[in-house]
Amino acid sequence: MADLVFRTVYGLILTIIHTVYAIYTSVRSTYNITRLRIASILNYHHRTPANIRKDVALLKKLPDHVAVILESKGKKEGGVESLVDEVADLSCWCASVGVATLTVYEKTGILKNYETPAHRAVSERLHTYFGSTRPTFRITSPHSPNAPSPPTNDDAIHDEEEVDLEINFVAQDDGRESIVDFTRTLSDLAQGGKFNSEDVSVDLIDQEMKASVMGEPDLLILFTPRVFLQGFPPWQIRLTEIFHLEDNEGVSYTVFLKALYKFAGAEMRWGR
Repeated sequence: MADLVFRTVYGLILTIIHTVYAIYTSVRSTYNITRLRIASILNYHHRTPANIRKDVALLKKLPDHVAVILESKGKKEGGVESLVDEVADLSCWCASVGVATLTVYEKTGILKNYETPAHRAVSERLHTYFGSTRPTFRITSPHSPNAPSPPTNDDAIHDEEEVDLEINFVAQDDGRESIVDFTRTLSDLAQGGKFNSEDVSVDLIDQEMKASVMGEPDLLILFTPRVFLQGFPPWQIRLTEIFHLEDNEGVSYTVFLKALYKFAGAEMRWGR
């Protein structure tokens, strides 16, 4: 009898805790989403670079390299076309504030198969923002069989030429494959007597990761409702500022702007 009473009381307490927590998360989510939507209306940029630059004019510093994590979309959410549209928006925001490199991480790597449509979408969106003076850009992907994206205007842009915005599509396999390939190469060289294992250093690995995948981002923005890196290349984010907005479920200018403000106020201690 006592055991039955204990189980009943225990079950009741557990139910109450779950109910209270569910109510709390629901209220919190509704509050955060409402605030975000109001802020999005108040901070709308009207696709004008001057307005975007005005929003960040008082910031003491801005990132040179921004990375973002995007999630694959189902057909009901727009599929790959929705992802491409988000890339186009992010490219315009980055170009407006002077970001030199935008790394777009999508776990499955599906964006790598859509470099040409993505290039077209970014070019058209930049024209909407900047008109005929739109910035030059290039889309690249590590370990991709596709050729580099075509030039952004009638003047050919070669791989070695500088552009205003470098866009890099990265997937989960890039970080893993790069480390495995590099390790295999070092092993082969060591076995052949062409490399001493004592010469392996952080600087050597860092240089290889930068050359084969990407450099280290200054800022990583998560456009997801929870903190989940989804296999983002770990070596490249050792000193990266990571921004996450609770309960956010999509790409928006307001989240992008909040991330820049958070980065501007961040203190880099460099391990101290």
